[in-house]
Amino acid sequence: MADQYLSSRRRLLTSSRPLPDFDVVAASGPWLHCSDGRQVFDGSSGLICVNVGQGSTAVFSRIEKQFSRATFGGAAVVQPHVQMELMDRLCHAVGRPNDSVALVTCGTLAVEVAIGLARNIARVRGGTQRGDILTSNLSYHGMSALTLALAGNHARRPRLEDALGLGPAFPAPYPPAHDHADRACDASCADEVAKAIDSRGADNVAAVLLEPVSGTTGGAHVPPDGYLRRVSEICRERGVLVLHDEVLTGLWRTGTPLASNHWDGAEPDLCILSKGLGAGYTAVGAVLVSPDIAPLIRHQDADPLPAMGTMATHPLQAAACLGVLDELESMDRDAFTARGERLGEFLRGLVGLGPVRDVRGLGHLYGLEVWPGLLWPLMKEAERRGVFFYPFTGAGPRSEGLVVAPPLTSTDEDIDFLTTALSDAVTALS
Repeated sequence: MADQYLSSRRRLLTSSRPLPDFDVVAASGPWLHCSDGRQVFDGSSGLICVNVGQGSTAVFSRIEKQFSRATFGGAAVVQPHVQMELMDRLCHAVGRPNDSVALVTCGTLAVEVAIGLARNIARVRGGTQRGDILTSNLSYHGMSALTLALAGNHARRPRLEDALGLGPAFPAPYPPAHDHADRACDASCADEVAKAIDSRGADNVAAVLLEPVSGTTGGAHVPPDGYLRRVSEICRERGVLVLHDEVLTGLWRTGTPLASNHWDGAEPDLCILSKGLGAGYTAVGAVLVSPDIAPLIRHQDADPLPAMGTMATHPLQAAACLGVLDELESMDRDAFTARGERLGEFLRGLVGLGPVRDVRGLGHLYGLEVWPGLLWPLMKEAERRGVFFYPFTGAGPRSEGLVVAPPLTSTDEDIDFLTTALSDAVTALS
C-alpha cells in the first residue's frame, strides 16, 4: 500500500517537502488527528490561512443555511443578498465601512483584479496611460505569470525569458534586501520608492503594491516606524495609488484587523484580503477600494471591470466567510492580544540558541530564521514533538526559516504546547 501511495503521489502535481506527509483522518480546531493515533498541533495555520481552526460550527451553520436556499447564483443575474451582507460585515470588521468591494476566488486573482482596478482609476483620474505597478525586491503577490513576474521572491522568480519584462522596482526596508553600512533601515528607506517612481516617470505608474508586513517571503519582517506613512505621502504627491497586499496578514493575523493599523497614516487606497477571510474553509479573495476613488471605476471613460471569474461572489463562499467573521468577532480580544504578546516574547528569547538566527513579527505571525542548513532538521524535531510549522524563504538563497502562526482561536494551553515543543526542538539541535 505504501508503494502504491508513493506512486500515485508522484502523479499528483502539487508541492512536496523532504519530510513525510501527515496521514490526517480528522481535524478539530488547531489539531490534526493522524491515522497512527498521533495528534499534531498546526503551528502555522496550515498555509497561514486556517485562522479559526477546523470544524467550526459557526462556519458550518452558515454554509448549511445557505445550502438549503441556493448553491449558485451569478451576481450579475441573481440579486446578491448574501454577498452584500458579506461586503458590509467585512468592511466594518476592518474599519473601512464605506469601501467598495470586489469579491473573487483567491488571493492571486484578487491581486490581479486590484491591479486592473488601480490602472482604471489611475488612467481616469490622471488622463494618461498609467499602467506600471511597482513592487519590492522582497515580496510575493501570487502564483500567476503576472504576479510572479512582478514580485521579488527569489525562489519563485520566473526565468528572465519568462518574466514578461517585469520585475521588482525598489528594495524592501529590511536587511539584506536593503543594506546600509552604518545604520538600520528607517522611514527614509521610502525614498527608494520615490526614486523608482521618478525613474519610470510618474505619468507611467499606476500604483505601488506592497505587503505591510511580509509573509512567507522574508518571514514576517515588520517595516520601520513611519515607513508606510512616508510611502503613502510619496505616492500621493505623484498621483500614484497605494495597494496593500494583506492576503496573509489581514483580519487580525498581526493582532489588528489590518496590518497597516499598527501605524498612523498608513491606510492604502486599495486593500487586498484572502487567507484570513476564507480561513481554509473556502477559496476567496476581496479587494477593498476607498470611497474617494471608487466612483472612478464606473466612470464613462473607464475600461470595463476586470473579469472576476465564474465562481466569483459564489453564495456558499460568502456564507462560509460570514461564519469566519462570526468566529473572529466572538473572540475575547484581550486574551487574544495577550497570547500573541506572550508568543512573541517566548520566540524572541530563542534568538542565539542553537539554530535560531533571528525572530521578527507581530500578533500571531512570526518568522523564526535559522542558520543555513538547519531548517528541515528543526522542522523534523518539531514534528517529532507534535507540532507542524510552514517554511519561509528569505532575502537570499541562504536565508530561510519557519513561520510560527497558530490559529487565532488557539487557547493558552495550545500556545503552551507549541512553545514547549519548539523549545525542546531547538534544544535538540543546540
